[in-house]
Amino acid sequence: MLMIEVEVKARIDDFADMEDRLYRLGAAKTKTEFQEDIYFQSPIVDYAETDEALRIRTTDNDTFITYKGPKLNSDAKTRKEVEMRIESAEKAADIFAEIGFTPARKVRKSRQYYTYENFEISLDDVEVALDDGTDYSEAQDKIFELFEMLGITDGFERTSYMELLENLNNTG
Repeated sequence: MLMIEVEVKARIDDFADMEDRLYRLGAAKTKTEFQEDIYFQSPIVDYAETDEALRIRTTDNDTFITYKGPKLNSDAKTRKEVEMRIESAEKAADIFAEIGFTPARKVRKSRQYYTYENFEISLDDVEVALDDGTDYSEAQDKIFELFEMLGITDGFERTSYMELLENLNNTG
């Protein structure tokens, strides 16, 4: 089944205030986990130019390989996402290296997850996975409505964590 991820990020300056807003809205905290992502560069195409991503994500309990396709529109990070659980990040990274993929960036984060209706919310991004054929603009509108209910009306970010870190390196 083709999965499309609709994700919107917004800068949040006061996480305690946002937690309070989420609870008042009726969101339920579901988990907190540490995540380490290793993004890879393809030997064939420049993912920065094609707007794709390939990563290995290690969490407290699981490890995944994720491919993210190019963004499908300019309003949010709406894109094809394919993810599968794997046995070992080290083995997968070794396979990638053997076929010419090189590590491009490591992102480490602690994330608190909340649920509200059919949304999965974290304090730093919102992701909604939809089956192909779904009206993505409707999902995006609902995400922005949720942000508005939380008092977030600007500061939205379409840039991936990998791109944000690359931009930080290029300016510093």
